[in-house]
Amino acid sequence: MHKRSKRQREIVSRLRSGLSVSVTELASELDVSDETIRRELRALEESGILVREHGGAKLANPTLEGPLSQRMDMNTEAKMRIARAAAELVDDGAILFIDSGTTSCFIAKQLVERRSLTVITNSFQVATDLGGINDNTLFLAGGQMDYDYHAFSDHAAQAYVRQFSPHLAILSVGGICLDHGLTDFHPGEAAMSRIAYETSRRVVLGADASKFGQHAVHRTAPLNRVDVLVTDLPLSDGYAQAFAHAEVIVA
Repeated sequence: MHKRSKRQREIVSRLRSGLSVSVTELASELDVSDETIRRELRALEESGILVREHGGAKLANPTLEGPLSQRMDMNTEAKMRIARAAAELVDDGAILFIDSGTTSCFIAKQLVERRSLTVITNSFQVATDLGGINDNTLFLAGGQMDYDYHAFSDHAAQAYVRQFSPHLAILSVGGICLDHGLTDFHPGEAAMSRIAYETSRRVVLGADASKFGQHAVHRTAPLNRVDVLVTDLPLSDGYAQAFAHAEVIVA
């Protein structure tokens, strides 16, 4: 299982350039059979990370996201590694904004042992996990719930979140692109991210390999607004240069 996971991470790393890669090329580079590569590509396709083509594959380029329950089951191993690493950045007593992305929800679950947190969130899932425990203080944005996201991100929720100045924002992202910066699929969630970038002292972005090279429809911020990037694979040269200003943690 460990070897399979490593192979899949290496395949995704090779696809980050945005170019298609053939089965034969991957098999040669990873020193395995063509059938082994096809098996790994099938698994990655089922996870929504890539699209198989005749003789090869390329990273998927989705135009919308599914409901939270479905997205929580995608790339779970990578999100767990990111969550554990990101949680190490949070001390007892921290004042946090946590958004409603799935990676942020994974991170929130890793914070259940922290004490005296002040948590500002628009995510019902985050509020459920961190509210009412360990002397935490919870501020949950209200408004009209988006049931696909289990979150509040309308104008009322945005105005509520804008009141706060958290020490740290923990954010997810729909896509990371060298040309377009950070983007999201949902206009309300994109607005929440923009508010967090404006009002937080420091921003931690959790993003697995499938986010790189993706371009969602709503812009949130340029890449240079990220203070700490937590991801699951080493960055390609282009992205390493783009995030040279930030602390990059590979989980």
